[in-house]
Amino acid sequence: MAKKGNRIQVILECTEHKESGVPGTSRYITTKNKKNTPDRIEMKKYNAILRKYTVHKEIK
Repeated sequence: MAKKGNRIQVILECTEHKESGVPGTSRYITTKNKKNTPDRIEMKKYNAILRKYTVHKEIK
């Protein structure tokens, strides 16, 4: 029987993109260990539409 782990998939969405008014969205899918990091994560990722690195936050 397969072992059920604490690792879950989360979606990261750009915070600066909504404020810029440019159409489209920048989203990334990654995994996190919900036991070690119970709160929402923030990462700097590349936004191809804005052509720069921006802060991406976890969404539900």
